[in-house]
Amino acid sequence: MAAREARKWSRRAAGIAAAGAALVGATPAFAHVTAGLGGGTAAGFLHPLTGLDHMLAMVSVGIWGAQLGAPCIWLLPIAFPMIMATGAVLGILGMPLPGAETLIALSVLTLGAMVALQQRLPTALALLAVGIFAVAHGHAHGAEMPDAANALSFTVGFVVATGLLHATGIVIGLIARWPSGAIALRACGLLVGVAGCYFIYETVGA
Repeated sequence: MAAREARKWSRRAAGIAAAGAALVGATPAFAHVTAGLGGGTAAGFLHPLTGLDHMLAMVSVGIWGAQLGAPCIWLLPIAFPMIMATGAVLGILGMPLPGAETLIALSVLTLGAMVALQQRLPTALALLAVGIFAVAHGHAHGAEMPDAANALSFTVGFVVATGLLHATGIVIGLIARWPSGAIALRACGLLVGVAGCYFIYETVGA
């Protein structure tokens, strides 16, 4: 049953993921730089793609969901953008979120570890974990919105981009059905976790 659900998701997400995979090749920057991107939807869409920490976390959410199988394979990628939009509202309104950058760095480490360990958590606990991280990522997007951007259009843009990154992760995660694929995913999760350690070091040392 789980295998049939995974195949169905693979067919639905393959087309979207192809576009997402191409976009993931954008030049990374740790601080989500948006200089010169002033605008609405386009600026919002590009914003997540200019932060390596965000890209790694978002793709890892999709991979982890695929590892967990139904219902997490679709619950996590749906819940994250929705909760992230709430965090963005807080950032747009200028409400502070202490430790937001540390939480973002921690999300990369934690999600990488979940993938590397193929950690199976109860659905509610998995949703709680990604929900906390989603608020931090969303707050960063909202706080860094260009002054000239329309808030709604900007939010729609980064939510769509995040969904594409999740879809990319889901498709990548489906290789876990094969033993060699599962090993490769765990190795990738380890690398993401190492990157998360670096982000934490950069954040704490800043």
